[in-house]
Amino acid sequence: MERVCNVALIGQQFMGRAHSNAYLKVAKFFDVPLTPVLHTVAARDQEGVERFAQRWGWQQATTRWREIADNDAINLVDVCTPNDVHAEQSIAMLEAGKHVACEKPLADTLEHARAMKAAAAKAKGKTFVWFNYRRCPAVALAYQLVREGRIGRLYHVRASYLQSWGGPDTPLVWRFEKKRAGSGAHGDLNAHIIDLARFLTGDQITEVTGGIAETFIKERVKPGSKSGERGRSDVDDCVVFLARFKQGAVASFEATRLATGHQNANYIELNGSAGALRWNFEDMNLLWFYDNQEDARTAGWRRIMCTSGGHHPYADAWWPDAHIIGYEHGFVNMTADILRVLGGQQPLLPLPDFADAYETQRVLEAALLAAKHRSAVKMSEVK
Repeated sequence: MERVCNVALIGQQFMGRAHSNAYLKVAKFFDVPLTPVLHTVAARDQEGVERFAQRWGWQQATTRWREIADNDAINLVDVCTPNDVHAEQSIAMLEAGKHVACEKPLADTLEHARAMKAAAAKAKGKTFVWFNYRRCPAVALAYQLVREGRIGRLYHVRASYLQSWGGPDTPLVWRFEKKRAGSGAHGDLNAHIIDLARFLTGDQITEVTGGIAETFIKERVKPGSKSGERGRSDVDDCVVFLARFKQGAVASFEATRLATGHQNANYIELNGSAGALRWNFEDMNLLWFYDNQEDARTAGWRRIMCTSGGHHPYADAWWPDAHIIGYEHGFVNMTADILRVLGGQQPLLPLPDFADAYETQRVLEAALLAAKHRSAVKMSEVK
């Protein structure tokens, strides 16, 4: 008899589409112990959520998300809403006995993230956070190579996430309002690269040694305004900070939505005593590896196309060698690991839960404090 996992989705915008696609595709490409059923989608706009449900195959649509908590048929709740309601919705679902998958960052504030972590610790349900870039095969291979000791002692982590869509003509959507987003490029983009750095190294940041936060565009046109009415943009457009890891490595992080010429350049590089790794999402199927043990006459960066089934993580599920995958496949790969865990199996690679994502939220907070006070912040001071 087929085992199913009834899923509810809260939110119907960009991430709602990405997650819906993952639930539709995962059982067609992976052998998973549970088959996801698109049970209920909730959003504020009745007409919009009904259209979304029909298009993506959700069985039911509602504008009252709390109904999901009362529905015993629903097993997993996926929270894809703006950051300011992550805590309220996730905690309500955990208290109702549901499993919860929440978009990143975990919350808009450290206080809300702390409450989510505490609720998860008491709950019967499992928690997951959508740091989907962990599931790109090239990143997963990098994780394995680090665990195999291929880069030796780690010296440097340098990470940046550069986008250019947030220019002066971009309207005042919720991502530019602190009361809804919590922060700007920092929570949206630095959250990803902090998570990647912690995931790949297996190490923890102990100190943010300094930071800069800048809002270049302080007013934006309100969405839908025919008269050009403007409102205050009160989140960061860019945050840059430096950090130290527990085992001695130093790190730099930069996130911005105003990096002209960069569309979605999520980049991370690790330099160690025995080798180095680098990855850029704009060439997401490629991992670059430098082996410091090679003869100096022929040593150089090695280009690895991470699409070979049987050799590269998650590649077995997809296409023949060098028939590349894209952005949406990271969500499918993560959904497969979520269903493995809920079905009593092990994920291919570690999944972030609320406790894990809370550690990333602490670093986000420390970086903003360092920028505000123009001083170093020890992580022991950020609870």
